[in-house]
Amino acid sequence: MSPTSPVDPTHLVLTLSCPDQPGIVAAVAGLLAEHGGNITESQQFGDPLSGLFFMRVQVTTDAGGDVLRAGLTRLADRFGMTWRLDVAGRPVRTLVMVSTTAHCLNDLAFRQRSENLPVDLVAVVSNHDVLRPMADFYDIPFHHVPVTAATKAAAEARLLELVEELDVELVVLARYMQILSDDLCRRLQGRVINIHHSFLPSFKGARPYAQAHQRGVKLIGATAHYVTGDLDEGPIIEQDVERVDHTHAVEDLVALGQDVERRALARAVRWHAEHRVLLDGTRTIVFR
Repeated sequence: MSPTSPVDPTHLVLTLSCPDQPGIVAAVAGLLAEHGGNITESQQFGDPLSGLFFMRVQVTTDAGGDVLRAGLTRLADRFGMTWRLDVAGRPVRTLVMVSTTAHCLNDLAFRQRSENLPVDLVAVVSNHDVLRPMADFYDIPFHHVPVTAATKAAAEARLLELVEELDVELVVLARYMQILSDDLCRRLQGRVINIHHSFLPSFKGARPYAQAHQRGVKLIGATAHYVTGDLDEGPIIEQDVERVDHTHAVEDLVALGQDVERRALARAVRWHAEHRVLLDGTRTIVFR
């Protein structure tokens, strides 16, 4: 189901990055002004470490995207820009991958339906059949793609088929308990967001909340990040934490952890869909 709020085709969002140098902001603003553009939001950042400049601009204009794209192509040649122009608020076609845990899928579907999260959930893919009823409730097509060691390559090929067939722009791993291959991560680079728990110290493997409880952790949290071939080490988009103490049972930690995961993932998906996240090597620039 797509968000109900109308999308204004004259309201555009431009994101760009290039080597930092004088005149970038003036050139972009001048180009937009030449085409009757009214800037409604503008943010920029020059990274002294990478030497790159990042910018996000929302603008209303009747000139049309094709006309602006021609001008931006000329600017790109001049400044060495990588850029993207899209309609502000356009729902991003999104595929959600899950296993058996429901909280992140339920939260994204609810926010998309009730809070105008700017995504169009075109499919749910799962290696189990457990969450089919939830997908049916939200009227999202469900695809059961089992994964074993012997079928992993075929399962990933099926996923890529769905990405192509459904014109998917974003894949969200909403507690999908399978590791994607390096090849798949490279093919979908910058288009896959994962959520995982973050403990201080870190606990991996079976029953991480029980491990955390046994060690008496005081903070639990979650990290939403882009997926790379390095497990859980892709560029971080958002993190959130919750303070806990000795009075919390393991079940309390699980409930709080799920809530933190929902919040962090929803913010990351929203910011990505609103074109607020730009990659800066192994880091992200997030224009909130």
